[in-house]
Amino acid sequence: MSENIVIKSEEEERLRKDLVNRHDSESERLKRFLNMPDLSRISGNPLNELIERLVNLPEFRNFDTIESPEIVDTKISFDIFNTPKNHPSRSRTDTYYVDDNHILRTQTTVMWYYHVSNEIVKERIKNNESIGALSYGKVYRKDEIDRHHMNVFHQIDGWYLVPRKQKIINIQDLQNILVKIAQAIFGDQIKYRFNEDIFPFTDPSIEMEIEKDGKWIEVLGSGVVHKNVLNNLGINPEKYTGWAFGFGLERLAIISMDLPDIRLLWSPDERVKKQLKLGQKYQGVSKFPPIVRDISFVVDKDFVPNDYFDIIRDIGGNLIEQVELLDKYENVEKFGRDKLSYTFRITYRSLERTLTNTEVSTLHTKLEDKTTSDFKAEIRRD
Repeated sequence: MSENIVIKSEEEERLRKDLVNRHDSESERLKRFLNMPDLSRISGNPLNELIERLVNLPEFRNFDTIESPEIVDTKISFDIFNTPKNHPSRSRTDTYYVDDNHILRTQTTVMWYYHVSNEIVKERIKNNESIGALSYGKVYRKDEIDRHHMNVFHQIDGWYLVPRKQKIINIQDLQNILVKIAQAIFGDQIKYRFNEDIFPFTDPSIEMEIEKDGKWIEVLGSGVVHKNVLNNLGINPEKYTGWAFGFGLERLAIISMDLPDIRLLWSPDERVKKQLKLGQKYQGVSKFPPIVRDISFVVDKDFVPNDYFDIIRDIGGNLIEQVELLDKYENVEKFGRDKLSYTFRITYRSLERTLTNTEVSTLHTKLEDKTTSDFKAEIRRD
């Protein structure tokens, strides 16, 4: 019998309370992200529609569902999942740290730990029973800014463990489950193919690509649960084997609807919302004009663009459509040693109204001031 497991983390509650009393720019940013709605649980949103199609697949009939914490210990997020010490995901330039030992979860895969920690599930494992679970919700990663990426997005993860004396999981099992998922989203006629892939927590691993408008697009990843991870979770890999999958929901929704801008998924505009249906090509209700501004500056070589993108988001919010790197170079004679020149092109565009030059100029001036103060940069006017 399946269970709906909601993890109550005292550690997360404490850290959220600590954040309330912190007012530095990074803390304010984290609080804003955590307070954003979980679109995968909002009825009528295509991400929720996508979830409903998946959780109702016959293959997942007896699977548990898990709501795991959004603030997790780095040991759970990285160490247990076989993530190398030098892996980019551990870096503060890729991941949002609440403190030195806790992060905003970067993937819903952390649910594996919480699933096997549940007392009912522990009993099933003790009795050599199969277990399976699904988990979905918001995740957080520092990322570039464009029409198809946000640093707050949604994922779904699933896994299935079975005693080896009953079955040995193989690549065909992985392919079978990915096909069922893809067909549930894109229809039975979808064309697909598989490639080898690499993940720290599965081995072997594969990805699925689908054909869309004559192009092959990666959509789903899966693998055999790594023996090291099973050991780390307290499960004997000589007794259990299993498969696991995980993927971003926005990516599949965008492909399904030919959605031109990821921000549309968050739009409160009823004209937009009524069009957001899986499999239905989005027809723009109105294309408000963009306003483009460039910003050029000289900064130390240890400058990290992902940190700068966070500042741009802080100031421009959902009015930022895209940020492009136009130029990056060094000139020792002109700028000095250990300095680089960057030029970014920022596209401002609202999904609901026409922006004015005055309000964009005000935002852009704030960005210039923040660039100078936070990164000790020198704005270039030439």
